[in-house]
Amino acid sequence: MISITDKTLQDLQFPTVLETISDGCNTDIGKEKALRIKPFRDKEELMQSLMQTSEYVSSFQNNNAIPNHGFDAITHEIKFLAIEDSFLEVGSFRKIANLSATANVLLSFLKKFDDYYPNLNARASRVELTKDIISAIDAIVDKYGEIKDNASPALLSIRQNMNLVRGKVNQSFGVALTQYNGLGYLDDIKESFVQNRRVLAVLAMYRRKVKGSILGSSKTGSIAYIEPEATLKYSRELANLEYEEKEEITRILKNLSNVIRPYLPLLIEYQDFLSDIDVVAGKAKYANRINGILPTITEDRRLFFREAYHPILYLNNKQKKEITHPQTIELKQENRIIVISGPNAGGKTISLKTVGLLQLMLQSGILIPVHERSETFLFDRILTDIGDNQSIENHLSTYSYRLKNMNYFLKKCNKKTMFLIDEFGTGSDPELGGALAEIFLEEFYHREAFGIITTHYSNLKILANELPYATNANMMFDEKSLEPMYKLALGQAGSSFTFEVAQKNGIPFGLINRAKKKIEVGKVRFDKTIATLQKERSKLEKTSLNLKEEETRAREESKKMENINTRIQQKLESYQELYDSNQKIIYIGQKVDDIAEKYFNNKNKKELIGELLKIVEIENSKRKKATPKEAKAKVEKQKEIIAEVSVKVEEIRKEKKEKKLKPVIEKPRPILKIGDRVRMLDGRSVGSIDSIEKNKATVNYGIFTSKVSLDELELVEAAKK
Repeated sequence: MISITDKTLQDLQFPTVLETISDGCNTDIGKEKALRIKPFRDKEELMQSLMQTSEYVSSFQNNNAIPNHGFDAITHEIKFLAIEDSFLEVGSFRKIANLSATANVLLSFLKKFDDYYPNLNARASRVELTKDIISAIDAIVDKYGEIKDNASPALLSIRQNMNLVRGKVNQSFGVALTQYNGLGYLDDIKESFVQNRRVLAVLAMYRRKVKGSILGSSKTGSIAYIEPEATLKYSRELANLEYEEKEEITRILKNLSNVIRPYLPLLIEYQDFLSDIDVVAGKAKYANRINGILPTITEDRRLFFREAYHPILYLNNKQKKEITHPQTIELKQENRIIVISGPNAGGKTISLKTVGLLQLMLQSGILIPVHERSETFLFDRILTDIGDNQSIENHLSTYSYRLKNMNYFLKKCNKKTMFLIDEFGTGSDPELGGALAEIFLEEFYHREAFGIITTHYSNLKILANELPYATNANMMFDEKSLEPMYKLALGQAGSSFTFEVAQKNGIPFGLINRAKKKIEVGKVRFDKTIATLQKERSKLEKTSLNLKEEETRAREESKKMENINTRIQQKLESYQELYDSNQKIIYIGQKVDDIAEKYFNNKNKKELIGELLKIVEIENSKRKKATPKEAKAKVEKQKEIIAEVSVKVEEIRKEKKEKKLKPVIEKPRPILKIGDRVRMLDGRSVGSIDSIEKNKATVNYGIFTSKVSLDELELVEAAKK
C-alpha cells in the first residue's frame, strides 16, 4: 500500500509542480483536480494514468488531434436538478446542452481512434454516449439561449398576438405623433422612452391638450412625457400578453427540467469525464514543456534515471536562458544507498531532490524528464528529511526535530522504502552526531531500503566505502576556477573544499592557514587526498568524454560512406540496365529498318510478316513471364530510372547550352573514309565504316549496322586526343 506523507510532498516541492499543471488546465474544475493530485495507491490505476498522459502527448505530433474538451461548469445546475420540483433558467439548459455536445464529440472521437488512444478510450467507454439530452434542449432553446417560439402551441399563439399588438402600438403612436407634432405641441426631440414604454415629449404648456397618461417629466419640468390614449389601450393588452408569455415559459422550463432530471447521473459523469481529460491535458502540456516521457517501470528492484532533470529548476533556468545540468543516478539491490559529498552550493541537495521528485511525479501519473532508457520500480513509501525544520510550536530545535524524524524513519523503513536525507547528522556535535548518524545509516542498510543522503561527515563517507551494497558519490568541482561543475560522479567520496571555497570568497589567506593548524593533521590529509582524487577523476572524465565524441564522429562518417557507396552501386546497376535496354532497342530497330528496306525493294508481304514474327519470337523466348506484382514493380522502377536519367540529361543539356554560348574555336573536321573506326559524337559504341553514300555512312557495330550522318560521327583517334 503506497503511503506518502504531506511532509514529503512539501519537502520535494511537489505542490509547485501541481500549480504549473493546474495552470495548463482549461476549466476551473480541472484546475482544482490538478491541485489535488496525489500518488496512486493502486498500480493498475497508476499505469492507466501514465499511459493516458503519454497518449495525449502523442496527439501533439500526429494528425489526429484530440478535440476541444473545454466546458462551463454545471455544478450549480446539478444541485438544482437534485431538488424535486425545481426548474432551471434558460441559460442553464444551454450550458447543459454544450456540455453534452462536447462530451459526445470526445467520446465518438476516442472510439473512432481507439488504435491511437486505447487508454483514453478505456476511460471514455465507461461513459454513455447519448444525444437525447441535446435533442430535448434544442427543441426548446435556440443557440442564443432563448426560448423558441414553437416551444409550445400556446407560446406560439401568445407571441403571434404580441407581435400584432406591438404593431398596433406603433401604429397608434405614429398617428398621435403626427397629429400633435402638426399642432406644435411637441418638443424638438418629439418622443422618448419611459419605463420601457414609448411616450411623446410634450411641451409643459400643452400637456392638458394631449389625451393620455403622464408617465414623467424632464428635470427642468419643461417637457411632460405622455403616452397617447390610443396607445395606452394596446400597451395594457401587450402587458397582459407578456405576463401570459412569462407564465408559459415557466411552465415549459418546468417540463424541460423534468425531462432532463433523469439524466442527472449522466450529466455528473459528463462533467467528471471532461474534467479528468482536462487534467490529463494539463499533465501532457507540462510533459511537453519539460520533455517528459514514460520510463520503463519494472518489477526488479532498480532505479536508473539517466540524464534526469529537476523539472522546476529546468523551467526556471529555461526562462532565464541558463543551462541546467542533468544527473544520472542508479540504485539497485547491489548498490542501494548513495552517500553524496562535496562542496556547498555544488548541487548535492538538487541531485537528491531530483530523484525524489521524479519518483514522486511518476507515482502520481506525471511523465518525467529523463532519457528514454531510464527505468524504475514503485516504492510503498518515500521518506524525506530535507532542510532546517525547527518547530517553534513544539519547542523543538533542529536536531531534536531531526531525531524525531529519524525515529519515524526507523518505524516505517523497509525494503520497499526510499529515504532521502539532506545534511545527514548535522545539528549536534560533529563526532557524537556523526556516530549516531552512522548507526542510523547501518540500520537503514540492513533493512535493505533504497536511499540517498548528503553529508560532509568523513565517518559516513568511510562507512559507505566499507558497506558492500553502498557507494560514495561526489559533486565534481573545478580546481582551477573553484567553481562547482554540478555533475554527480559515482564511486568516490568528495571533498568539501572548505578552505578553497573560503579563499574564493575573500577570506584572508593568513586566517585560512590558522584554521588549518586548529584541526587534526589526519583530517586535513584525508580531505586533501579526496580532493586530489576528485581532481584526477575530473580530468579522466573530460578525456573519456572527448574520446567518446571522437568515436561517435568516426562511426557516423563510416556509416555515411557506406550509404554513399551503396547508393552509387545501385545507380550504376540501374544505369547499366537502362543502357543495355536501349542498346537492345537500337538493335531491334535496326533489324526492322533492314526488313522495311527489303520490303521496299521486293514488296513481298509474306516475307515481311515472317521476318517480323521471327524477331518477335526470338525476343519473347528471352522473356520470363512476370507476376502482376513483379510487372508493376518493374514498371515503377523503370519510371524512377527514366526520371532520374531525364534529370541528368537536362543537366547535361544545360551544360552544353552554356558551353555553346561561349565562343568556341571549331577544329577542322577530319575526312572520313571506308574502314575508319568511328563513334557517334554523343555515344560510346565504336564501329567501322562499311560504306559511304552521299552524306551518310553505314557503320558496322558487330552485332548490327546503322546508317548515320557523317556530321554525327568522329574518328576514335580524334576523340581520344
